[in-house]
Amino acid sequence: MMHKSIKVGIMSREEFKQKTIAIARGEYKPGKDEPKIWFESLQSFAQVLNDDNRLMLHIIAEQKPKSIRELEELTGRKKSNLSRTLHTLADYGIIDLVRQHTRELTPRVIATHFNLEIGLPQVCAHCK
Repeated sequence: MMHKSIKVGIMSREEFKQKTIAIARGEYKPGKDEPKIWFESLQSFAQVLNDDNRLMLHIIAEQKPKSIRELEELTGRKKSNLSRTLHTLADYGIIDLVRQHTRELTPRVIATHFNLEIGLPQVCAHCK
């Protein structure tokens, strides 16, 4: 199995919005060592990368299912729940959902290991 680590961070939605605006304005350039994936809270990080989802990521990386239907058979998870989870993981950039010529979506794992960067939340404008 491939071993690709990705740095993830915790940042409030408001902080993320401010950072995104600063980047768009050219006022801030993210460093190479900064997280590429941001979660709103430790709770959202724990929900997205819970034990079941990490096991599913392992199955995708090892078994390389060709469709969501095949992954459903490998994991025993219901298609509606599985599809929602896969789209969430894709939104965070943890997996790719590649559309095949058969119109099937094939899940592909982007990262197998996660390095969490967490700091204290920004609570006021002059604290930055």
